[in-house]
Amino acid sequence: MQSASPTEKFKRIGVVGVGSMGSMMAFAFSEIGLDVSVWDVDKRNVDKVMDWTKKATTMKGKIEGFTEIDKFTKSLEGHGIGKLFMFSITHGEPADSVLKLIKPDLKKGDIILDGGNENYRRTERRQRECEDIGVTWIGMGVSGGYQSARRGPSLSPGGDAKALELVMPLLQAYSAKDPKSGAPCVTRIGPGGSGHYVKMVHNGIEGGMLSTLAEAWSYMHFGLGMNYEQIGDVFTDWNSKGELRNNFLINIGADIMRAKKTPKGDWHGEGASDSDGYVLDDVLDKVVQDDDNSEGTPLWAAMESASRHVATPTLTAAHYMRIASGNRAERVEAAKKLQMPAPRQMQNIKDRATVVEKLRQAVYCSFLSSFCQGLELIARTSKDEGWAINMGDCIQIWRAGCIIQSEYIADLLQPPLTTNKHLMNIKFVDEVAGELRKYFPALKSTVLEGIMYDQYMPSLSATLEYLKYDGGTMLPTKFMEAQMDYFGAHGYNKPGVHGEDPGPTHKGPHHYEWKSA
Repeated sequence: MQSASPTEKFKRIGVVGVGSMGSMMAFAFSEIGLDVSVWDVDKRNVDKVMDWTKKATTMKGKIEGFTEIDKFTKSLEGHGIGKLFMFSITHGEPADSVLKLIKPDLKKGDIILDGGNENYRRTERRQRECEDIGVTWIGMGVSGGYQSARRGPSLSPGGDAKALELVMPLLQAYSAKDPKSGAPCVTRIGPGGSGHYVKMVHNGIEGGMLSTLAEAWSYMHFGLGMNYEQIGDVFTDWNSKGELRNNFLINIGADIMRAKKTPKGDWHGEGASDSDGYVLDDVLDKVVQDDDNSEGTPLWAAMESASRHVATPTLTAAHYMRIASGNRAERVEAAKKLQMPAPRQMQNIKDRATVVEKLRQAVYCSFLSSFCQGLELIARTSKDEGWAINMGDCIQIWRAGCIIQSEYIADLLQPPLTTNKHLMNIKFVDEVAGELRKYFPALKSTVLEGIMYDQYMPSLSATLEYLKYDGGTMLPTKFMEAQMDYFGAHGYNKPGVHGEDPGPTHKGPHHYEWKSA
């Protein structure tokens, strides 16, 4: 059966917000064959897109720019079964304000795709608001950055099934394609805000992986004394085979290691220098997206993991380091007071190749743990909310076009997650547990050696402790529970007692009067 033409139902799409992501979406949609209307609160962004169209040679549909939002909205009338919008704007109030502006011109059957990073509860509120007037609001995660927005991202739409059926041919044409099967990296995640929730968790996993790899870079550079070219060669080797093969972050890490300054710099002059050097050395250790609230997803993931009672320490440790990094002004002052030691070069390394191999295994172990933590959060929330998310589909859409794509991990996780739709703990899968158990010694050795020489390793060390306590049965919380019973009469369960060990998760029936009140 021949699939529907991507432009069969809709001939035109309106892109709201044409910054780095939205502008790339506009050109991608035009190449599919759609006419595109673009609008942005900043006229300069619209002008930039229109300037680019003069040089574009691959557009099949035309792109038309608007500075007046009512004219923009009206330009979408009569080009399909309803008006189709793609929002690509900052989370929170901006989306609400635009919805308020266009609401008078919305009609029954119109569809709004919200492709920004948005809190799933806000998505659900807008879905209810739009449903009252017969309009469908679809919360859709768009992953992969502006390059993928141009060439094909990973998409996680959630919302009304009938509306998504109408737009799915277009989303399938636009999305990234799995290099193994050719399948589009898009599926309906589920109802409500499930699509934005999955994207939120994707970004949480991304944070754990980003931190882990940054720690590995620092470990090699400052701990092993390796130069950028040598580290680039290591990343290239890791990405070519084994458990880290075809991993997006490692692949671009190799590119970063080899990016050198030139007299001309890049297309707008950044990285211009007459002296030899690397672009990376121009980058300050300051991630500000969390501190200035332009990026909400890692924070929301940390909050969700706590409220859903799912341990995600690798993801959360990564987030806290990013928060500290963003507030560099305070760090500079605190550094004067604390006088913490800087990372030092390791001594007496007789076989650097063996150390680097252990580091590779530790990175893989932390990456896989990040996936476990994120997927377990999705599973718990899906059950709580009644979303019935197929986590095998999550792995499928993460196979291409997104930041966390990692072929070996996808091959490991997708079969069991597709078969067992009710799996709540990914570590129950024998193959996954076997991998984590196999590489735990390398993770432990790497963290111990790194700590000895003052390396930064929040995510790697958090992964080590996570595997110990999440897979341990002799936790020091025995003593903690006793203290809580001492001062608060909280009650406790007894070991080896049926119905209590392991027993349900609720207050224990026993209280000892440690000290009379």
